[in-house]
Amino acid sequence: MRIKLNSIMVEDQTRALTFYTEVLGFKKKSDFPVGEYRWITVVSPEGPDDLELVLEPNANPAAKTFQQAMFAQGIPLTAFEVSDLKAEFARLKEHQVAFTQEPTPMGPVMIAVFSDTCGNLIQLYQPL
Repeated sequence: MRIKLNSIMVEDQTRALTFYTEVLGFKKKSDFPVGEYRWITVVSPEGPDDLELVLEPNANPAAKTFQQAMFAQGIPLTAFEVSDLKAEFARLKEHQVAFTQEPTPMGPVMIAVFSDTCGNLIQLYQPL
């Protein structure tokens, strides 16, 4: 058994694809229609090509409630590892990314949290 797909709910799939590729730097792997929505996946240019993040449409009312509650509580829905958090923080700030937490040491890691513009908080972390 292995992890192949991980999903994140997004309010707008087109906006999410733009943010995750043009701002975060992931590469689009899949994008095709599935009913009224799309199956969109992105991959990291630094990682294995078969570990995909699915940009899921947030059409389920229960999912919307969960997403909004997590955002309101300041809880990130996923985390991405970076090798130089301060440099990544500076790069993303240049793209007008809104951070809710600047790089902060937390035990064995340094973390930062930002909004993905699609209803989620995302944590970046760097092992120390």
